[in-house]
Amino acid sequence: MRIMIIGAAGKAGQAVHQHLAELGHEIVTVGRSSGDIRCDITDPAQVDRLWEQSGPVDAVVCAAGEVPYATIDELGPADYQAAFTQKALAQINVVRTGLAHVAERGSFTLISGIPSRDPVVSSAAAAMANGAIEAFVRAAALEIAPRRINVVSPSVFTESLGDYGDFFPGFAPVPVADVARGYRKAVEGAGTGQVIALP
Repeated sequence: MRIMIIGAAGKAGQAVHQHLAELGHEIVTVGRSSGDIRCDITDPAQVDRLWEQSGPVDAVVCAAGEVPYATIDELGPADYQAAFTQKALAQINVVRTGLAHVAERGSFTLISGIPSRDPVVSSAAAAMANGAIEAFVRAAALEIAPRRINVVSPSVFTESLGDYGDFFPGFAPVPVADVARGYRKAVEGAGTGQVIALP
């Protein structure tokens, strides 16, 4: 398969790239400042150009999206707007604009995160954005068949405990190698409209 990986330079993106490449897939990497194609998916104009540069693909994997972690009294309207734009709307626009460029029986795999199902203090913006992505995936699956769409929803990465571990006390972390296998399940499997929760 020819697979586009958006956010390929991040921890999850690198692991997914390595895993899928080892399985023999052709990989097209996308990032804001590195990769085969440079694209900031929060900019709709750049997303439109992304498809002109990429050509047809069999699958799209998105491992990109930032959200602020702060308490509700610290978060302002701009923080919620940024979380929604950078994590949810950016991925939604990739799907919306990519339908004509992904193989008829191809797939999209997006990313959310554990705060949508098991929130912690300071995760209100993250939970909002992740929940929006998961709801979108369930709804989009009804309309884009035979193309498939799923979302990987990992716990805090083992490799990111130094940065985010304090936000998730007692949570079981997930190695990015396991996250990569979750993406493989979405790309090579037959399911659609699924939230692949890890662990």
